[in-house]
Amino acid sequence: MASNSHFLVLCLFFISSVICQVTEFISIDCGGTGNYTDPRTGLAWISDNGTIMKYGKSSEVESPDENIQYRRRRDFPIDSRKYCYTLGTRERRRYLVRATFQYGSSGNEDAYPKFDLYLDATKWSTVVILDSSRVYVKEMIIRAPSSSIDVCICCATTGSPFISTLELRPLNLSMYATDFEDNFFLEVAARVNFGALSKDVIRYPDDPYDRIWDSDLEKRQNYLVGVAPGTVRINTSKYVDTRTREYPPVKVMQTAVVGTQGILSYRLNLDDFPANARAFAYFAEIEDLGANQTRKFKLQQPYFPDYSNAVVNIAENANGSHTLYEPSYMNVTLDFVLSFSFVKTRDSTQGTTLECD
Repeated sequence: MASNSHFLVLCLFFISSVICQVTEFISIDCGGTGNYTDPRTGLAWISDNGTIMKYGKSSEVESPDENIQYRRRRDFPIDSRKYCYTLGTRERRRYLVRATFQYGSSGNEDAYPKFDLYLDATKWSTVVILDSSRVYVKEMIIRAPSSSIDVCICCATTGSPFISTLELRPLNLSMYATDFEDNFFLEVAARVNFGALSKDVIRYPDDPYDRIWDSDLEKRQNYLVGVAPGTVRINTSKYVDTRTREYPPVKVMQTAVVGTQGILSYRLNLDDFPANARAFAYFAEIEDLGANQTRKFKLQQPYFPDYSNAVVNIAENANGSHTLYEPSYMNVTLDFVLSFSFVKTRDSTQGTTLECD
């Protein structure tokens, strides 16, 4: 008795087909010693050593993540200069840009690194390392302003600035379009696969655009807490038609959580993100309901007054079961912690379900 919804929080900053052209992917192993194909994804990775990046030094990570690209990192000098990677783009095409950082263990550090990340001349984020073993991910969606973009590392206040990987992924023309994309970019706050079958992330080839969908089984501080009693996990092996604007992967839409007591609720830590945001939700009814069965619910969030009154009837909104329905919530005002609930309506016979981006 399940539907899937995916809840993607994208924060606003100033400034073809479903099958992506994988040949246009750019995957840079920063500090890597050579080119290779990742056996997990089948994607080709290139080293920045002496060609793409002539500054800084390649350093071995003492306790790397199990992925090949985190065995080494590129460290940069502690000064006021910007150290930039130039990525080729097609003007006005939409791209996902992702930078990752794993520092690795070190027993003689007085303070972990803290430094700035820039896209061209616009500050993207401040990278703050608090856990040497964690992979920190910074991801944005942009419309390319020209034939190239620069991703730059600079301005360390503690430690040495560094980077582990840099990735560029072209998107379908319909994906993540906004009215203000010439002046803003979208930074991803959370992309969550609710009802996940394991702690493993879902990405390429399951997602042809190589978005990273984090498992809701991943446990860390202030991440997916405040879960309502009666929440259970479900999944289906049936195909889910996701051919709409955003094309979430079928594998993600085949799992869900169900609020058997009529409510689903979660809290997400949104530190370092601004108050204005856009939330994308993806729903699909993944069980064939009986003639007298309905699943209706509302988003219950005090900061979404216009949306909290709207009733979601997934099978009706999507014109059938196992078909995607994807509303989005514009100009959302958020606190540092996002609390949201889906609550079934009085005339609904089935429990609320959630599967979030």
